[in-house]
Amino acid sequence: MKKILIIQTASIGDVILATALPEKLHEKFPDADIDILVKKGNESLFTGHPFLRHVLIRDKSLGKRKSFISLLQQIYAEKYDHIINVQRYAFTALLTVFGGAGETSGFKGNLFSIFYKRKVAHNLDANGTQHETERNQQLIAHLTDKTPGKVALYPSQKAYAAVSGYKTHPYICIAPASLWFTKQFPKERWVEVLQQLPSHYHIYLLGGKSDHALCGEIINTSGRENCLNLAGKLALLETAALMQHAVMNYVNDSAPLHLASAVNAPVAAVFCSTVTGFGFGPLSENSHIIETKKSLNCRPCGNHGHKVCPEQHFDCAKSIDIDDFIKVIEV
Repeated sequence: MKKILIIQTASIGDVILATALPEKLHEKFPDADIDILVKKGNESLFTGHPFLRHVLIRDKSLGKRKSFISLLQQIYAEKYDHIINVQRYAFTALLTVFGGAGETSGFKGNLFSIFYKRKVAHNLDANGTQHETERNQQLIAHLTDKTPGKVALYPSQKAYAAVSGYKTHPYICIAPASLWFTKQFPKERWVEVLQQLPSHYHIYLLGGKSDHALCGEIINTSGRENCLNLAGKLALLETAALMQHAVMNYVNDSAPLHLASAVNAPVAAVFCSTVTGFGFGPLSENSHIIETKKSLNCRPCGNHGHKVCPEQHFDCAKSIDIDDFIKVIEV
């Protein structure tokens, strides 16, 4: 029986995209023990996951040295056959190299990656054709094949029960926030969306606790009825369970996009300063991209986003047609 560790200690969205790896590995090795290492706060994504044995947690509050020693001891004691490092930084590279596994694989990009048994390039290109799940699949292609697995999360019956009361009417979910200003469709434009969506739909605004004030402002300014601010009130898998049966989920190029993909929920992803060519577009069967039709030489201005628009105009967001939001629920 194989023992496999997947390491992805980045943000929620990156971790969700990495779920394609246990899916594919389980398909190929149904009896394997598959574990995953994530940073503290993201472990709740895997509550009750059917294909994962253990979830290891990097607690950054312990400090780098203490955290590293603790994790290395756990990893080395497991005697993994394979360690697959999806993260590209030195901390996880050292865990991979010294973790005692017979096989190691990871991306190039840090000094210690030269010690991986298998290493591949992580090519991020605005004009690219590879999705991030395809780039990640390169790490296990020698064990499986070149076709990535699906991105998947598994809300429990308890999670579905927690949101069942919100599903008594046709509804739309909106996750209006992003960590990056230039990835976030502006507040005043979300107000326009709420005002123009058909009135018979109930609207739920989603996000974390830090997004509650923004969601409240959008609702109050819109003057729309049948709106509820759920930001900070739902766990991640409860949010996924709610998104799964929405008429549509409107999201930025951010974690809720990938949360929708992980439960095959209908999704319309708004791309402002970034583009789908970077490889982080939606994967749901019912997927739509909403972006400017204006030709902008400055777009994309980067693959992550900025705290302010480098050109001071933010046309990539302000020139998006609100009618495009309505069209995706009319098809």
